[in-house]
Amino acid sequence: MIPLPLPPGIRSRHLPGINGLDMHVLEAGHETPGRPLLLLLHGFPELAYSWRKVMPALAQAGYHVVAPDQRGYGRTTGWDPDYDGDLAPFSMPSLVRDALALVFALGYRSVAAVIGHDFGSPVAAWCALIRPDVFPAVAMMSAPFSGPPALPFVPAGNAIHEALAALDPPRRHYQWYYSTREANDDMWRCPQGVHDFLRAYYHFKSADWPGNRPHPLAAWTAEELAKLPDYYVMPLDRGMAETVAPEMPSPAAIAACRWLPDDELRVYSGEYARTGFQGGLQWYRCGTSDRFNAELSLFAGRTIDVPSCFIAGAADWGIHQRPGALEAMQRKACTRMLGCHLVDGAGHWVQQEQPEETARLLLGFLASATAG
Repeated sequence: MIPLPLPPGIRSRHLPGINGLDMHVLEAGHETPGRPLLLLLHGFPELAYSWRKVMPALAQAGYHVVAPDQRGYGRTTGWDPDYDGDLAPFSMPSLVRDALALVFALGYRSVAAVIGHDFGSPVAAWCALIRPDVFPAVAMMSAPFSGPPALPFVPAGNAIHEALAALDPPRRHYQWYYSTREANDDMWRCPQGVHDFLRAYYHFKSADWPGNRPHPLAAWTAEELAKLPDYYVMPLDRGMAETVAPEMPSPAAIAACRWLPDDELRVYSGEYARTGFQGGLQWYRCGTSDRFNAELSLFAGRTIDVPSCFIAGAADWGIHQRPGALEAMQRKACTRMLGCHLVDGAGHWVQQEQPEETARLLLGFLASATAG
């Protein structure tokens, strides 16, 4: 594989035997032994590379900063890409085991904090909830955590999907689309190619797209969910690649995009063109499965009791896609919430769109968490 175009001070390496994986990680601050560890967990469709812009600042502040390609992504191997394969390795408890095994393999028994963005945010939250001794502080980004499923566990059913399909025009929720057999090929083999698909997707969910003016939704109903942009509640008859294609930015807009220039986007498109998307899509399939949500209800009533914070872009609809989740996170899911920050000039990709402010907020949180 070709070397990644990394900023100075960040190295790439592989660690074998991580819960059955050969895990690819990026590291900064590794030159000095004994530093406190920060574990950075990416989301979809991203990579460890998504943290490249904040890692140097965190390392300069005295941390050993590690960002893995998580199970199903990038240069990490040992996972099964088969749609018909075993989903259990992609379940939330298994992803927490991946993080735990990585920490131990690095020679640590605890981290200074675990930090997760997008789908990495609930993984970070569950790390702190299940193993607070190893993960004594947590920063969640772009995806609020409202707590474990309740008991008695009530299966979700199909009512919301039937209601979305009955709208005019008919719609469907992206997470359930991502759980379908055809989703991987729709994106991997799309007519515009993976590179242009990702360019449109990242643009559509960023602060660069003028339609991203998020606001709270009143309830988990079809009428309210239909207020979300098409990348969350999609046209029923379109896949994601077809949905985002009309939002492809102009060549001039692409040339002007400082937070994700084309040479950096090629890292993502090159990796996903090679691996496909199914590894990340398996996570969504676990999330939409009553089987795995019922398993998580074992932790019903448990709260995150370590210092926590939340960071997202002010133009990120992700903070409202689950009505009430942002408020539930602050009110009951986290008992030591030290801050909830919405960053101006950023959409969903906050640590890439506004890396300096993201790093500043993370370092402020770490200082507060350490101070008790």
